[in-house]
Amino acid sequence: MYQGAVDAIHTGDTSNNIGRRIILPSSFTGGPRQMYQLYQDAMAIVRHFGKPDLFITFTCNPKWPEITKELLPHQTAADRPDLTSRVFHIKLQELLKDLCTKQCLGKVIAYVYVVEFQKRGLPHAHILLILAPEDKIQV
Repeated sequence: MYQGAVDAIHTGDTSNNIGRRIILPSSFTGGPRQMYQLYQDAMAIVRHFGKPDLFITFTCNPKWPEITKELLPHQTAADRPDLTSRVFHIKLQELLKDLCTKQCLGKVIAYVYVVEFQKRGLPHAHILLILAPEDKIQV
């Protein structure tokens, strides 16, 4: 992981174009080490529980009443990413509770999700669910 930094130090590369070297720990949110660690965690879940059964995409709707009633006149949901993110996160947690705790689609033994932001600033989530063997969809 540190090979690029070690190579530059050994070659004596002191160019001003490189800048100060900082190695971000995996605790830095959004950094490459954290992304790699999260990927490895997801692969370990799949290795242990098996392939996902359901792929669900949950998208933020800028016309949700919880968002529109808090906007000032002439504002759009894209103007308030704090508001849209907060409402989306609350609704996502409710969806996950419905799926995992209330077992709306069957007993969920494992799940993984990732939240991404569209170019308009609206969040969406991709959810992978692994169901119990008795609740798997039979073809």
